Amino acid sequence: MKCPFCGHENTRVIDSRPAEDNNSIRRRRVCDECSKRFTTYEKVETIPLIVIKKDDTRETYDRSKIEAGVLRACYKRPISVSQIKQLIDEVETEIFSKEEKEIPSRVIGELVMNKLKDLEAVAYVRFASVYREFKDVNTFMDELKKVLE
Repeated sequence: MKCPFCGHENTRVIDSRPAEDNNSIRRRRVCDECSKRFTTYEKVETIPLIVIKKDDTRETYDRSKIEAGVLRACYKRPISVSQIKQLIDEVETEIFSKEEKEIPSRVIGELVMNKLKDLEAVAYVRFASVYREFKDVNTFMDELKKVLE
C-alpha cells in the first residue's frame, strides 16, 4: 500500500479489525519511510447488481431508493430508525443471497412489502399503494382487507 503522505511503497499494517458496518476491514497502517499513520478500509468487491424496472429498462442497484420508499411509508409512524435500517438490511441480504446478476424491481418491492407488513400495517399500506399503483378505492380496500385478516 502506497503512503498517502510521502508516496513510499512500503507500509505496514499495525492494527486490523472489522469496521463499524461489519462489511469491511479497517486497517491502521504506518509508513516505513516517513512513519506517518493512516487508515484503509478493505471491502469485498462484488459484481454490481442490475435492477430490471417495470418498463424493462435496467439500472444499477441503489440502496438509497429502497431507503427513500421505506422512509416515505414510515413517515410519522412509531417506527425507529434502527427498525427501518434493519428492515432494509434484511431486504438487501435476501436480494444478494439470491446470487443473481439481475433482479426485477417487482421482487424487491415484494420483499419490502412483506417486511413492512410484519413491521407496521399503515406503513405497509402506504408502500403498497404507491408500489402497486392503486387506481381506485376498491383496490385500496382489497389491500386493507388482506391486512385485517
